[in-house]
Parts: sequence; structure tokens; C-alpha cells
Amino acid sequence: VPAAWQRPYLNIFKHFRVEEWKRSAREGDVAALTDARLKGTVYRIRGSIPASNYLQLPRTGTQSLGLAGRYLYLLFRPMPRKHFVVHLDVATQENQVVRISFSTLFKEFKSTATWLQFPFLCGAAEGSLGDGAARRDLMGAAPTDVRWTCLVLDLPSILSLYLSRRYSHLKSVKLCSNLLVKNLCTSDLVFDPGVTFSEARRADLACRGVAPMPREMAFPVPRGQKWHDLYDYIRFPSEGSKLSYDSIQKICPGPAAVSKDPQPVTLTKAVRDRLSLIHQITSPKAVSAPW
Repeated sequence: VPAAWQRPYLNIFKHFRVEEWKRSAREGDVAALTDARLKGTVYRIRGSIPASNYLQLPRTGTQSLGLAGRYLYLLFRPMPRKHFVVHLDVATQENQVVRISFSTLFKEFKSTATWLQFPFLCGAAEGSLGDGAARRDLMGAAPTDVRWTCLVLDLPSILSLYLSRRYSHLKSVKLCSNLLVKNLCTSDLVFDPGVTFSEARRADLACRGVAPMPREMAFPVPRGQKWHDLYDYIRFPSEGSKLSYDSIQKICPGPAAVSKDPQPVTLTKAVRDRLSLIHQITSPKAVSAPW
């Protein structure tokens, strides 16, 4: 359970004052820019070699973020026609460190006892992508019209599904080229950016662990427009199925399901009608040998 200072959520960039570069590290081509569309500061990480161009929290490998929230939120935009890589080091309750990586460079899911590699598929069309040919078309560099994305990673579920391990806390984050990053956040709550504060109160979503996106973490939505028409929301692993998946991608809107442990539950129709979270559905693949 997260400590009091981490609840109801923790704005990682703000808490660790990433702009001062005292508790974080940067290597290569990393710059702070003002994004006109998001009306705020974003960090641009670019370069042909991801391992040489990155933003890292905390500053050194001997330190730990110590963040225990169930969900990690990454607000980012892959750079068009480029590849990116993200590494997360998490600690298990068995005192083991596991690296969770996802990238457009990965062609298939790979797993060892201490490393999970997930392909990240950009620009998935809405609808089922069960067939391999369609999925292969999505692999590779980000498309030119790639959108700002809210990626929600259920860290306890990932460890439970793929390694049968129990999650303890997030140790470190390494964001490698090529991407733009607005922020990082941890929380035990499911934030639905498509739900307003008034809608959440009327539907009493708080009792189910669902909340509107905190204002300081939100993408701007012009009056008269809808969040999900402008941005992508990807939740991984998706709730509502006991199947594990082998890639991270957006598929289609679906209901939110929240539980105290990494097991899916079904919400009432009234709640589903007020939510439009994104489910990711792909066929499970056999775990392959180390790469």
C-alpha cells in the first residue's frame, strides 16, 4: 500500500523536480520544450541510439523511487517515423528486481525470470486485431499521425500474469529516444480522462476506484470536443479477461474494471456507460527463450 505522501496519486516529474536534474539524469539529446497544444512543458528525447539518449529517474542505479502505487501512468507521444524504448525496473516482494521494457523495436514478446520485453504497436485501428498479418502491419516505427497517449500499466498484474511474482514497488524509469513526455504518475486509482469531475460524482465512481484524471496530469480538451477523439488511452494488461497478452496497443473503447487484486471484475452497465477506457486484445503467444 502506498505511503500517505503517494496518495491519492504522485506526480513523479513534479515530486522529483525533474527540471532541476539533481534527482534525475539525462544523457544525449534531451531538452525541455513548451508544447503549444498541451500548453505546458514537455521533454523531448531523441537520437538514433536509444541507449545513448534518455531521461532517467532516479539519478543513479543505486537509488530507488520507492513508489508503491498499482498503476503507472505515462503521458507521452512517440516521434513520427521513429522508434522508442522505455525501461521500468520494479521490485518484487521476493526482493527480486525485474525489468519491464516496451518498444516499437521489439518484434515479439520475450521473457526471462528478470526481464519482460513487450512490443509496442502504434496506430492500431479500432477493432479486433487477432490475425497476425494485421498485427505485423502495425509493427515498426510510429506513424506520421501518432497521437499523444496516456499509457496505464498495471504493474502488479504484469508481474502476476507473466512471472507469478508479487509486486512491491517501482525502482526506476528510463525513457529512451525517440519520444516526447509530458509526465509520469503513480496511483492506486484508475483515472479515466474521458470522465469529468461532475460525471464522476454523479456515478459515484470513487467507490469503485475510478476517478477523473487529475488536472495537473490532464491533456487539454477544447470546448465541444471529446478527449478520446483527440488522444489515445491504452491500459495494459486490459481488464475483463484472464488471458495474458503479448503486445501493448490501442484497440477499442471498453468498460473499466477495478479490483483490489490483479483479477478482473465486471462493473454495472450504469458505470460502463460513463466510461470509455481502452482495452488491448491480442492473441497470447508462447513465451520464447531469452533473446
